[in-house]
Order: sequence, then C-alpha cells, then structure tokens
Amino acid sequence: MASSPRTGRSSPALFAVVIGAVLILGVIAMVVLGFDPLRVSQGVISSFFPPHAVTDRGEHIRQLYDLVFGIAVVIFFVVEGLIIWTVIRYRRKAGDDELPPQTHGNAVAEVVWTVVPTLIVAVLFVASWLTLNTVDAASAQPQMKVRATAAQFLWSFQYLPNDYDPVTNKDAKPLLEITEPEGPDGGLTLPVGRTIHLYLQSPDVIHAFYVPQFLFKRDVVPGRINSFEFTIKDEDAGGTFHGQCAELCGEGHNKMHFDVHAMAGADFDTWLQQKIAAANASPSPPPPQPSGSAGSPPPGASAPPAAAPLSLVAKDIAFDTAALTAPANTPFQIQFDNQDASIPHDVAIHEGSQSGAEVFKGDVVTGPAQKMYDVPPLKAGSYAFFCTIHPNMAGTLTVQ
Repeated sequence: MASSPRTGRSSPALFAVVIGAVLILGVIAMVVLGFDPLRVSQGVISSFFPPHAVTDRGEHIRQLYDLVFGIAVVIFFVVEGLIIWTVIRYRRKAGDDELPPQTHGNAVAEVVWTVVPTLIVAVLFVASWLTLNTVDAASAQPQMKVRATAAQFLWSFQYLPNDYDPVTNKDAKPLLEITEPEGPDGGLTLPVGRTIHLYLQSPDVIHAFYVPQFLFKRDVVPGRINSFEFTIKDEDAGGTFHGQCAELCGEGHNKMHFDVHAMAGADFDTWLQQKIAAANASPSPPPPQPSGSAGSPPPGASAPPAAAPLSLVAKDIAFDTAALTAPANTPFQIQFDNQDASIPHDVAIHEGSQSGAEVFKGDVVTGPAQKMYDVPPLKAGSYAFFCTIHPNMAGTLTVQ
C-alpha cells in the first residue's frame, strides 16, 4: 500500500517544541548572564523622556514635553488600533470573490479628521507659546549675574557685580573670573534657590550653551550678547551637571566641555568670598637667601644680572614668533602678552614636540592681559611651545 505523500510542511507540534526550547534556553542564558528585565525595562522607558530637570525653566519644558508625548502616544495607539481592527474585521475570507460596497464620501468622518487635528495643533500652539514666554521671562533685579564666554576652544566664566548691564555698564569689572571649565575647582559654580541671569558672549564664531539637565540650549553669537534666566531647584544642591558647546565651532569643538556645580546658598557665599580673596591676594615676595648658601654671591661681589625675559605675544589667534631661545640649566621667564580681547590663551612647553612630555604649563590668560611665566631650568635640547587651547599656535624653543 503506497504511503501518502508529504506536504513539505513542519508538524505544528514539532514547531511548538522548537519554539519552547528556544525560549527556555533564552531564559537560562539571561539568568546566567545576570540579565535584569526590570532594570532593562526601566531603562527603555526612561529613554523616551528627557533627563531630570534641575531648573525651574527646565521643569516647564519637561511639562510641555510630557503633554506632546502624551498626545503622540494616544494618536499612535488609536491609529495602530484602527489599522489592526480593519485588517482583522475586513480580511478576505473564503468565498469573498466580489468587491465590498464602495463608500465615496462620509461627512462625519471628514469633519472628525479635520476638526480633531486642528484642535490638537491649537492646544500645542497655546502650550508652546506659554512655555516659551515663561522660559524667556527675565526679572528686573535678578539675584545674581554671571557671564559665560565661549571662545575657540574654551569656556570661561565671569561673576559680575549687580550693577552690570550689557548696554549701560558693559565695562564693569568682574568680581571673579574662572578660566578652568571643568573639575572641582573649575566650571560654573552657582547657588540653588536664587534667580541667576546668565549672559553669553563669543569673540570668534557661533557656539552654544547646553546643559542636558537644564533642558535648554541657547546660541552664543559673536557681536551679540544673548542671555536667559533660571533658578536651580533646592533639592539639587550638591549636584554637578556636565555642559558642552552644542554648535560645531571648529576642529577643537570636542574640547568645549564645562561643569556646573550647584551649592546651597550659604556654602556658595563662602566659596565666592574665598575665591575673590584668593584672586585679589598679591603674591608674597620670595624669602631672602641665607648668607653663604649655595648660589649666593660671595661677600663683596654683586649678583649676576638676571637674563631678560623672553617676549611672546598672542594676537589674532597666533604667536608673534615661531622660535625662542633660552639658556640651559637656568630658570628663565616668559613675558606673555595676550592681545586677543576676550580670548583665552596659555603657553605650554613639551619635550621635542607637542606630543612629548610636558615640562611646563602656564596659567590661562584671557586678553587683553599680560602674564609673567617663571619656567624651571631645562636641559639643553629642542622643545615645542604652544597654546593648549589653540594648538595651531605653536613654535620651537631651543635651550642651549
């Protein structure tokens, strides 16, 4: 008796066994690898939302996002639900060989798909307009004024007096300037619970001030001072938030990062006074060398004349010379003159080339300003000197 021919299809029971085995192996693998489904699911859900807002303005932006996201979710499930219902309800069945009745118009449906989107757009317009006005609002007397200067490729921050005004008193001297954009002692340190007015300026190209936890970005445009206000919430005291330039500003764009440190009001007041006092303190002169110590001239002999400082000028984001010469095994000085207004520069010295070992790094100087660098003794050889903020500013130091 001939056997019945095979259809070429897998047995449903075999298919179910294979699927079950795959699922069991997958669960075992997740357990062995320490897979936490709850943590992963929380991470997936949180990825749909912006980070925690640490400012009052950021909270309003977050509320607007939640409204837009909620409307989008409702629309998504309504549309997808109707698509699935239509596919199932009107799927073709056995014996359906004729076209169903054709509908050529439906006034109710046309009114619904016209009126509902119009109402949604109107609601989003009003909500966005109200949020924009709230975010851009500025008080007549903010409790604190700070200026952020974005230059290729470094942030610096100036704490301003209360009478500063970019129009009537733009030359007011800052109370304090921070030229290190990152780290515990660098960046922007701010008090919580106070209204802060932040001015933004750029001496070169367009940059952008962006802190993800602020849920806000504002461009920094050369020749124009942009500004905005915010208040860091009290519960975020002690936090540090990372910021960056969010506008492609040149080859060193990836270096333009900064930190924002939030402090309680009393702690901030103490910190600010200490920083101002340290900045205003004049360096004490070195103690006199004991008589007869090494390096002191013999009695009756005059001290050898000190070597004249090397002169180095920064102007138009370039050094005025590409070659310097210094004596070997002897301390020397560099008289650095930064003539680029509002642009920070420094001078670093590395062995051989810019990638060599660092032997000296001077403080950052924001122009126009001068700085006398004291360089320790160097052995004879060739060194590279350059600006770490603008590496294209470079030259060769010959020590002989």
